[in-house]
Amino acid sequence: MTRTLLVCNCAQSQVVDMRAIDAGAGVTCSRLHSALCTTEAAAAAQAIQSGDAVIACQQEWARFEEIAEELEAPAPLLVDIRDRAGWSDEAATAGPKQAALVAQALLATPATRTVDVESEGRCLILGGEQIAVAAAERLAEPLSVTVLLAAPPEDLPVDRRFEVVIGRLRTATGALGGFRLRLDGLRQMEPGGRGTFTFSEPRDGADTTCDTILDLSGGTPLFPAHEKREGYFRVDPGDPNAVAAAVFEAGQTVGTFEKPLYVRLEESLCAHSRAGQSGCSKCLNICPTGAIVPAGDHVAVDPMVCAGCGACSAVCPSAAISFDAPPVASLFRRMETLSEAWRKAGGTTARLLVTDRSHGAEMVALLARFGRGLPADVIPFEVEALEGFGHAEMLAALAGGFTSVDILLPPRAENEVPRRELALAEAMGGEGRLNLLEVGDPDALADTLYRREVAPASVDPVLALGSRRQVARLAAQALNPAGALLPLPDGAPYGSVTVDTDACTLCLACASLCPSGALGDNPDMPQLRFQEDACLQCGLCVQVCPENAVSLEPRLNLSDAALEQRVLNEEAPYECIECGKPFGVKSTVERIVAQLAGKHSMFAGSDAARLICMCDDCRINAQYHAADNPFAMGERPRVRTTEDYLRDRSKDH
Repeated sequence: MTRTLLVCNCAQSQVVDMRAIDAGAGVTCSRLHSALCTTEAAAAAQAIQSGDAVIACQQEWARFEEIAEELEAPAPLLVDIRDRAGWSDEAATAGPKQAALVAQALLATPATRTVDVESEGRCLILGGEQIAVAAAERLAEPLSVTVLLAAPPEDLPVDRRFEVVIGRLRTATGALGGFRLRLDGLRQMEPGGRGTFTFSEPRDGADTTCDTILDLSGGTPLFPAHEKREGYFRVDPGDPNAVAAAVFEAGQTVGTFEKPLYVRLEESLCAHSRAGQSGCSKCLNICPTGAIVPAGDHVAVDPMVCAGCGACSAVCPSAAISFDAPPVASLFRRMETLSEAWRKAGGTTARLLVTDRSHGAEMVALLARFGRGLPADVIPFEVEALEGFGHAEMLAALAGGFTSVDILLPPRAENEVPRRELALAEAMGGEGRLNLLEVGDPDALADTLYRREVAPASVDPVLALGSRRQVARLAAQALNPAGALLPLPDGAPYGSVTVDTDACTLCLACASLCPSGALGDNPDMPQLRFQEDACLQCGLCVQVCPENAVSLEPRLNLSDAALEQRVLNEEAPYECIECGKPFGVKSTVERIVAQLAGKHSMFAGSDAARLICMCDDCRINAQYHAADNPFAMGERPRVRTTEDYLRDRSKDH
């Protein structure tokens, strides 16, 4: 069913290209309104009443949702074409961009998985006596408050609405609704008696829990990336405004909250370790909050601590961890829709501007209202997790029809992952078309975008299908149509394995532990096989090789040979001296014979030495028929009868 888009020129301040929107987004535009949020609100109400409204205005979302609530109708779908396209120095040619933005807004958004977090309002306050007690007095009504002081206060408050304890906080883990604490030197208040309250004797190793922590100590934060730890409020105790704001926020943490489950973990794909040997640890090294921890052969993610930055998804070589709020496939689909609608509406070359939903969106809005607006060929693309926009997403955008990709980083952003992923994407075919923008001024952003010229890319758009790894390979092939063997930076998740055949004994320990199956054996002969496309460059094969014969080579092989198995090392099998059946590796068996036969006490005799040269079946058979058969159990004892038992009893008496 074709949907109708209510369009508005916002008091005649923007140009709306309804023909381009119709052609690119496949929607029918209403007549052009000028004040849908005020004098023409009746038209909006009529569309909302129909239950399938799409309104080209996002600024007045509260007004339209209020109308929907009054009409007891579903909230309308809103799309912003004004700030991102209509208010611009190049608004007259922004029709294709308007069509792309509308088409993207019409896509169904997958529901984000969530889990309920219960907070009963148990709050621990850390800090000096004066500031901590003052905060406790303000929070005593909405919360159940405990103040932790380092030493007994000079003037102990008699206010029994909150507790005061003495001690040292040794460890703290968890997040909102589930903090777990361990205290040393804990002394609890003795409430009875006249005069000043006294405290119990100190004890170490006291465990307790709370729902929120208000840290006014001014010391070292309790958690890494503490600003991302939900339920942990830490501010400078010397800033009264910040303290007041933190006290207010802490007071709102009572009830049931929905916690998004940002990532999805497939443990079977994880290449963290095998048999006690360490392999890939990229997600562990990059997680800012410490939400990812080792858990045997794979890792585990604490969903309560995860802040949803998406960095783990970007660096995971096997897609064991993937961003799921929304899924990565949804992001690929949005980029494809933007590019496809742009071309249908008559657009030629488009640039993608990737932003977050806070800083980036605000920059675009300020630039539109007070500056030059975005160029007509720059399509803003908001994502939930900017760090999760990795090399696969960058390459997919270029292979999907965009001539360049600019990523707008917020101030003080953790840019290690974006820089690393950009370098990898450049090596895979995106060189000269990818940029990280670290500008905090809207006018500076406009100057950068308007003066940059990017040559059109001659790429036939490809569909981003499959996992991130598969999408990256498809995109790289589109960007390098001639096919190539591309060298990649160290640490890249694509590459080859090199084996020193002189040192390799074909023990196949590497093949047995390879988590992706890139290394394998041949059951019919001593052979080590390798499929380059499957290699994660996790390093487990290097770690486990007893001869140090294995090394890694980061590269991307775009030919079909990467999809086939090739032999890295092979030798002739040794033939059993009894039955002739091939077994083991000829050079290895000969080396063992040379080292043990006649030289080791167990193989001093010729018959014992021959056992080394036999297959398993013949070796067992030879041992069974030998004079000193280790399987022999001696002569079978005679079966005892009733007479035997009676005879033994008579001897006892």
